Amino acid sequence: MSTTEMSSRQKAIALLTMMVALGGVIVVGLLLREHGPGNMGTGFLQGGAVGVLGVAVVAWRVTRSPGRATSFERAFTQQGDERDDAVLTRSLAVLGLAAFPLTGAAAVAIGLGAYVPMVLTLLLVAQLLVGAIAFAIISRTS
Repeated sequence: MSTTEMSSRQKAIALLTMMVALGGVIVVGLLLREHGPGNMGTGFLQGGAVGVLGVAVVAWRVTRSPGRATSFERAFTQQGDERDDAVLTRSLAVLGLAAFPLTGAAAVAIGLGAYVPMVLTLLLVAQLLVGAIAFAIISRTS
């Protein structure tokens, strides 16, 4: 396994990207709190904060000790080798193939009168599970 260390330029770009993402989450979350229905803004802020924190933890782990980072962490931060990149690409392809029928099933459920927030939550969870399971299986078999 060969990993490359991030250059100072890459670290600066990553930090800038994180700051822009955090700013975007805050602005959109505050707009949704003001103009969105129900608790949509609060949920967006909480989900965005968890996502930004997760990306920061992954970036920190890859930067601090790339050898101890997982294959997903190395591939996600584009610090992995060819195998890591291939596993991530193949698992994202599986997720892309599964997203279309899952979204269609969710649209049908909504059309039949299912509770929309619950259907959208289940759709998101199903897509996350498909991606995680595909990554685990492809990583194990290749």
